[in-house]
Amino acid sequence: MPGGCKVKVMVLGLRGFPDIQGGVETHAEHLYPLLAGLGCEVEVIVRTPYSEPLRKSWKGIRFRRLWSPRKSGVEAFVHTFLGVLYAGMKRPDILHLHAIGPAIMTPLARFLGLKVVVTHHGPDYDREKWGPFARWVLRTGERLGMRYASQRIVISRVIESMVRERYRCESRVIPNGVVLPAIPASDHILRRFSLEPGRYILLVSRLVPEKRHLDLISAFASARPAGWKLVLVGDTEKGERYVKSVLERARAVPDVVITGFQSGRNLQELYANAGLFVLPSSHEGLPIAMLEALSYGLPVVASAIPANLEVELPRDHYFPLGDIPALAELITRFSAREFDRHYREQLRQTVASRYCWQKIARDTKAVYEAAIQPRL
Repeated sequence: MPGGCKVKVMVLGLRGFPDIQGGVETHAEHLYPLLAGLGCEVEVIVRTPYSEPLRKSWKGIRFRRLWSPRKSGVEAFVHTFLGVLYAGMKRPDILHLHAIGPAIMTPLARFLGLKVVVTHHGPDYDREKWGPFARWVLRTGERLGMRYASQRIVISRVIESMVRERYRCESRVIPNGVVLPAIPASDHILRRFSLEPGRYILLVSRLVPEKRHLDLISAFASARPAGWKLVLVGDTEKGERYVKSVLERARAVPDVVITGFQSGRNLQELYANAGLFVLPSSHEGLPIAMLEALSYGLPVVASAIPANLEVELPRDHYFPLGDIPALAELITRFSAREFDRHYREQLRQTVASRYCWQKIARDTKAVYEAAIQPRL
C-alpha cells in the first residue's frame, strides 16, 4: 500500500485453526502466518465451538471468537452474518470471505462499505449431504459472492472457467499449496495401530459422503492385497449417518483401520510410511490431502473428477468415479509395484515447485492491494 502501510485483513468463513480438520481450515492455517510476515495485519474470526478461549493469537495472527451454533447447515450462516456485522464496526481494509456458503453475505458487507475478497474453494452444492434448500443457499452464495466481491480468488482453472462462463466475472487463480515436510524417523502411531511401513493404503479426509470411503473399502475388500491394510484417517465423533455406515462397513472387512482424527507428528508418520494414497472423492476444490500425500513422495490414485485431474498425475493413476472394479484393479497393480527413493523424491520436488505457499501468499496480497486501489 502507499507509504508502506499495513493491509488490515479480517478473515471469515472458516471454523478456526490450527489443527482443525477441513480444506479451508488447512488452507488458512498455512496462508495467514505468511501474509502476516508480508506485512498484513491479520485478524481471523473463529467459531466458538472450534476455538480455545485462551488462544488470542498464533504466529502473528489475532483471533476473534464469535458465537455460532454447532449445527451443520446453520453454523456457517449465523457465524458469517455476525462476523460481517463485526467487520462493519471494525472497518478492516479487506474482509476476506472463504467458500461460497459464507459468500452469501457479500452484498451485506459491500452495503456496509467494506472491500470484500471472496475465495471460491469449490462448488459445495455438489456435496452429497446437502438437500435441495441447502443447495439453493450455496448456489445463491456463489452467485452473490462472485458478482458483488471487490476481487475474486479461485483455487483451480476449472473453477475459473466456470465463474467466467456462469457469471461473466474474472478471477485470479491461486491454488492451495504444500509445505515440503521433513520425513519423520519415528513410528509411534504405526505401532499403536499395528501397521507395517509401506504396507498400507491411506485416505485422510473428513468422513463425509463425497469422499466415497465406502467405494474405497469395497475396492480394498475386492483387491485384498496380501499383507496390506487400509487406513482411514478422519474425525468419527459426530456420529452422523454416513459416519456410522463407514464404521459398520469397516468392521465387516478385515484389515481396515479407522484411526479417528490425527494431526501433528501422528499424521506425519502416517503419510510418510504409507505405501499408497487413494482419493476416491466425487467432489473437490483442489485436493489438499492429495497434495500433502505427494509432498511426502507418496504414490497417489484418484478419481477422475476435474479437480483431481488438475493435479496432473499420470493418466494410469486415475479411475472413473464410482467404478469400484477399476479402483480394485489399481490397488492390486500399485500394491505390487516398488517405488524407490528417487521416485518419491522426484514427486516431492515437483509438487513443492508447483504449489509453493510463499508464492501463494504474495499473490493473495496482490489481490488485496488490487481491491483497495480506487477505480479510475
